[in-house]
Amino acid sequence: MNPSGDRLMARLLMQALEQAGHDVTLASRFRSREAVGDPERQARLQKVGSGLAKRLIRRYKALPARQRPQLWFTYHLYYKAPDWIGPAVAAALKIPYVVAEASVAHKRASGPWAPSHRAVLQALEQAAAVVTFNPLDAKLIPDQDKVRPLKAFLDTAPYDAVRPLRGEYRQALAKEQHLNPELPWLLAAAMTRPGDKLASYQLLAQALRAIPDMPWQLVIAGDGAAYEEVRQAFAWAQPERVRFLGRVQPEVMPALYAACDLLVWPAVNEAFGMALLEAQAAGLPVVAGRNPGVETLVEEGVTGYLCDPGLATFAASVREILTQTASRSAMGETAPKVVAENHSLLAAARRLNAILEEASRR
Repeated sequence: MNPSGDRLMARLLMQALEQAGHDVTLASRFRSREAVGDPERQARLQKVGSGLAKRLIRRYKALPARQRPQLWFTYHLYYKAPDWIGPAVAAALKIPYVVAEASVAHKRASGPWAPSHRAVLQALEQAAAVVTFNPLDAKLIPDQDKVRPLKAFLDTAPYDAVRPLRGEYRQALAKEQHLNPELPWLLAAAMTRPGDKLASYQLLAQALRAIPDMPWQLVIAGDGAAYEEVRQAFAWAQPERVRFLGRVQPEVMPALYAACDLLVWPAVNEAFGMALLEAQAAGLPVVAGRNPGVETLVEEGVTGYLCDPGLATFAASVREILTQTASRSAMGETAPKVVAENHSLLAAARRLNAILEEASRR
């Protein structure tokens, strides 16, 4: 798995904007993230960001007017990573400032991240539009009139290419991992990080342990600091039922999705979960923990099952979908169509273009 869903979404946003006909330039690779609450480091980062903003302003103002940026677009700002560049550049050039996936944590109004929290609020006040993927984040934006929902999306081409070759990929994976092709193959695709990812893996392990009578084999794609803890969670099932692939390169993931039968992920505190979308694009139904972000990706009873948080409900949902072979197959056939209609680059390009046109008028 790619270790950064944020970087993937940033690249996809650039692709969608380009597909909409915009000339997109990456203005800076500056990273403003300060993770431990160190005020001195935050101040240094602010100083560096302000210096970069001044440099960009000088560069842009030296250009003929028609060659200057017409809009500034910032992705993913929150109290640990405020935008120290975009607001200053947009104000100096008198151009619209648009942000995507902004998070507001009001409990950070005081404490070590207070200056960064204020910077996020100031950026949102300046923004002409705030593009949101997660309904929970959207509710916390101070000015709700600026909120513009956008469904998470991906480039469907790699997944369209692998679906007709499912049999070949399945045969290869069966040989490589000694899997039984007659059994349903469950897939979990996520980094093995401490915190919510580990909690999801642990819940998944407990849920599968609760249905020992059901036929299944589990494939886990992911690596990270909690890798050994994840392995320990599934110690009861190894090696007969669980295969650990470790980190899988992004270009290999579409084939892996296509080879399997069902994506299973409890999605503990998941913002939305790109793996859920990728699996559906490849033709897999999903069983996922219910939360507002995940609900924007999975259509209950159409492309998969959503279950309320908890061991019993997740285990019951996996059991049910494993027993409903025809229904599971129908969901797998429907899922790519739903993704193409609602979560494709084209769908995102159209939506983003409308948002940017409106922001430019405002």
